[in-house]
Amino acid sequence: MSDTVISVEISENPDKRLDKALARDVPVEANLSRSRLAKLLAEGAVSRNGVVVTDQKAKVAEGEVYEIRVAEAVDLEASPENIPLDVVYDDDALIVVNKPAGMVVHPAPGSPSGTLVNALLHHSADSLSGIGGAKRPGIVHRIDKDTSGLLVVAKSDAAHQGLAKQFEKHSVERHYRALCYGRPDAADPRLRGMPGVDFEASNLLRVNANLARHKTDRQRQAVVKNAGRHAITRARVVDSYGTPSTVSLLDCWLETGRTHQIRVHMAYCGHSLIGDPVYGGKRKLAKKSLPDAAIAAIGGFPRQALHAATLGFIHPVSGEKLSFEAPLPQDFAELITELSR
Repeated sequence: MSDTVISVEISENPDKRLDKALARDVPVEANLSRSRLAKLLAEGAVSRNGVVVTDQKAKVAEGEVYEIRVAEAVDLEASPENIPLDVVYDDDALIVVNKPAGMVVHPAPGSPSGTLVNALLHHSADSLSGIGGAKRPGIVHRIDKDTSGLLVVAKSDAAHQGLAKQFEKHSVERHYRALCYGRPDAADPRLRGMPGVDFEASNLLRVNANLARHKTDRQRQAVVKNAGRHAITRARVVDSYGTPSTVSLLDCWLETGRTHQIRVHMAYCGHSLIGDPVYGGKRKLAKKSLPDAAIAAIGGFPRQALHAATLGFIHPVSGEKLSFEAPLPQDFAELITELSR
């Protein structure tokens, strides 16, 4: 295994901090972000005139030449697994997959195998380049284990950085299909009086409520005031079922992308998602509100009824506008069929 040595000459008017100056002047093809450079500095991989420099805040001057030693990308500890994938798009820079419900995105103590990362390490083994020093897929966003739908994953550092910037700027288009209890409506005075909840034109629900970890259950998120992370969800009713509107099919889209955002915001509004074991719970529905088979199907739905249906972004390498759609999975579609009878 051989290291790559990158030579960087500091150009005029450099930043006072070494890490920022290097991030500006490092060759574009090296694909070294500032955070990656900071790690390399801490690891003793940066030197000037043969002397190792580890201080990110070290003073820097025009004309100085630094050598950065980058180790060859190593394989990730996670093992490749031959798990079938529904691949929607695939090229040298990135891959878009339609994740099934029940699949975890990234290995964790409770899910060390069978994850999307394990599957991608097998599927894209020959096209993965070093991301952060390891041959691994670049996960720039996630969806919950029991949420189905579209995910984009980077194969290279350049693609990873480009996609991450788009998610950071909230410029990625993401629409979800969801089934919730009741029908969010601008005519509902309860919703009109809730902090952070309002309606835009065409009865479009807008929830602007910060999210943070729950005080007593660290696995959950909760709506908080004057704390947490900024979060905005919009939802439009596509269809309603039952008399009165017992269940609604929603088109939800994210202005921000926080953990469990749609699930928490809809529960906060009193319209939790069907099947959500964390934020919803099963509701007792009136017998005449829907046919018996539909009520039974709702009660037996084993997961949150949430599907990442569309995904749009700018290709981080080619600059092309890409947009993808994923049809509803079978269990979701069958539930709607029962509700529509």
